[in-house]
Amino acid sequence: MTTVEVTAEGRSAREVLAWSREMVEAALRPAADTLPASMRHIAGYHFGWWDEHGRPVATSGGKAIRPALVLLSAEAVGGSADAALRPAVAVELAHDFSLIHDDVMDGDRVRRHRPTAWAVFGVSPAILAGDALLTLAFEVLAAGEHPIAAEATRAFGASIQELLEGQSADVAFEGRRDVVLAECLAMAVGKTGALLGCACGLGALFGGGSPEQVEHLRAFGKDLGLAFQLVDDLLGIWGDPVVTGKPVYSDLRSRKKSLPVVAALTSGTPAGRELAGLYHREQPLSDADLVQAAELVEAAGGRSWSQAQADELLARALQRLRLAGPASRSIVELGALARLATRRDH
Repeated sequence: MTTVEVTAEGRSAREVLAWSREMVEAALRPAADTLPASMRHIAGYHFGWWDEHGRPVATSGGKAIRPALVLLSAEAVGGSADAALRPAVAVELAHDFSLIHDDVMDGDRVRRHRPTAWAVFGVSPAILAGDALLTLAFEVLAAGEHPIAAEATRAFGASIQELLEGQSADVAFEGRRDVVLAECLAMAVGKTGALLGCACGLGALFGGGSPEQVEHLRAFGKDLGLAFQLVDDLLGIWGDPVVTGKPVYSDLRSRKKSLPVVAALTSGTPAGRELAGLYHREQPLSDADLVQAAELVEAAGGRSWSQAQADELLARALQRLRLAGPASRSIVELGALARLATRRDH
């Protein structure tokens, strides 16, 4: 897979992300100020603006890939990034809602190298803060009386429902032994692909794109989202904690039915059967068990299958991108961002 970020025609992916973060945060902070005080306190902690006591800190609030997709997609169809700022903020708020709830459901205590919101403030306050962020996302998107606000809000709502269905399936898989690869892929499309597809589609809508352009960019984002999830699942097993912000083997420790794991479990190989025995026993997995589980996933082909699928999906997404419009700086930058998002070391 190509990992070159800098092109002669556009900014590097990292430059685009820095630009997106600056634009979106300038609009996100005043939007967050409208939250009730208790919700604002937890949200600001999650965003990395302050510590648990409300003191300003300098920590990363995430990569801002999704709002960058919104802004670039608007430019890719001939519009301006400013015109798509509201949907960019809405998409980022929805993403953060899903992260806060996901941490609660998975019991994850670390995100972005520090304790998660629920680990600091408690489960119920974190859930309520996530709910507040999602409500605010709809408020931001519907405000401003844009001619397409109603259409955009319907599309946004449908994507959130798809995301929730994906999250529900992900939770349901934890208690099942018979998860097959097709339903695991469908879960990932909803859990991750839906919001990335929505981000690109909303950007194209607010940028004034044609129905064909909106659909090509939405499909680009959806394929990118699934590729991103495959890579994220690989990092959940083999990622460097310094990069991921999570403990090593975090997905294996919680016996998550991630895509590489399900590919291994359903491989019909001796390694897959041995992994099933390890994964389905009642007692917690020791550190030695986790090392063995990672080796078994790889031996059963789960790692190589996931990498191949991610590469194929990225190629398909880039083809959709080429169909979305004539070559332009924004098209080039969307491609660079897609390559960065699907790197194994991001």
